[in-house]
Formats: sequence, C-alpha cells, structure tokens
Amino acid sequence: MEPTTTLIYDGSFNGFLTSVFVAFDKKINVADIQKNSRSQNGLFSETETIFTHVEKAKRVWNGIRNKSHNAISNVYFAFLSESEGVEMMLYTYIQKLMCTKNGTHLDYSDSTVLYIDQLAKKVGQEKNRMETFVRFQLTKDNIYFANIEPDFDVLPLISKHFRDRYTDQKWLIYDVRRKYGIYYDLDYVEMVSLNLKDIQHHEYQTLWNDYFKSTNIASRINPKLHTQHAPKRRREYLNEKKEAV
Repeated sequence: MEPTTTLIYDGSFNGFLTSVFVAFDKKINVADIQKNSRSQNGLFSETETIFTHVEKAKRVWNGIRNKSHNAISNVYFAFLSESEGVEMMLYTYIQKLMCTKNGTHLDYSDSTVLYIDQLAKKVGQEKNRMETFVRFQLTKDNIYFANIEPDFDVLPLISKHFRDRYTDQKWLIYDVRRKYGIYYDLDYVEMVSLNLKDIQHHEYQTLWNDYFKSTNIASRINPKLHTQHAPKRRREYLNEKKEAV
C-alpha cells in the first residue's frame, strides 16, 4: 500500500497554494491538507509541514488561471468559505482541472466540480450581501467604522468595492467572528487587528436614525420583503435597525 501524507499549512491562501505546489512537485499521495490550527494526525498517514512560499503559490495560481479564469475565481471563493475539508476538495478540483485540455470543459456532473462551483457561488452571494448591508458609524477619530459577521471570510473580496466607493474617507470594516478588519487610510487598504473596546462611537448613530426616519415612507413599508433582503441575523449590523442612544 502506497504511503499517504497529510500536509499541514499555516491557514493562508498562499500557504494552501504552496501545499498544492509541493504535492504536485514531489508527487505526494495526499491524504489530507489541514490548517495547523486544526490539524489532526491520521491513523495511516504521515504529516509534512508546509512553509508558505509566495513564488511557489504564484506558480499554482498562474497555472490555474491559465486553464480557466472561472476556475481561479472558484478556487479562491471556495477557499474563503472555510468549509470543513474544503482544502482536500479544492486539491481534487485542481487535479481534475489540470488534466483537462481546456479548463472550461470541466465536468459539472462530477460531484467535486459541482460542489466547488456551488460553494463559490454561495461565497459570491455573501460578498454581494455584505457590500449591500454594511453601514458605517463615525468614530471620534473621524474614521467610519462598521461591524460585520458574514457567514464566510469575505473581507478580502469586499475591500475593492468600498475602496472605490469611499475614496475620500478613512474607514474600517471589522469582522467580529474572525477578529480582524480591513482599514483604508486614503491611500491603501490593509488588514488589521484591534481591540473593539477601544472603539468609541460619535453621534453618527443618532444622525443615521434621524435620516432613516425622515426618508422612510410609511405607505411603502413591506415587512415581509424587508425580512427577505435583511435577515434578522444580519440586522444587528444595520444602523437603521438600532435605536438611537
């Protein structure tokens, strides 16, 4: 029986792509690919720690992109889903992709291909919802601040939208579930970590509520439709749904 190996990486996308490179380069019989924070020893497999190497990650990225622009989007979006076991599913997906002459000819009746495609679509939908539902509050430091708690790790996907839309304002969007945020300083967007207890809100909350009340026409209210577009579990992050304090 050919020995199998579980690859352990640092949890980053570049780390995952490096793992794929090493697996292909060394012709490893991969049992699993796991984040180092969640790794579990398999009963019948060895483990190998993979150190992130950006150039190796780029080679895999370019290889996938050259096969199919749709496939590279699917791989990145599905990775950000953080779904259990997604790394191994993606590795199998990439193997199948590389075996095709043209990446657009992937067999969507294949369960792995279909799973990754559907997962990527769900992440894309979450990205669009976050771009729609994020509401900012002005802090004493004159930074527009917003809390979100998306189902998937979509902060890397929404940064361009907000950078293009709010080019003349400093803003920070913080993912309370994953405990990191993206901060725009009028020049660049960077990932940051912070202590939420240090954030102090200004009267912006009251101003937003007043604006919402003044523009909300009673005869046009449709509670059922509003529930469909703003599920209850996301409303706590919509400023117009909070009472002014």
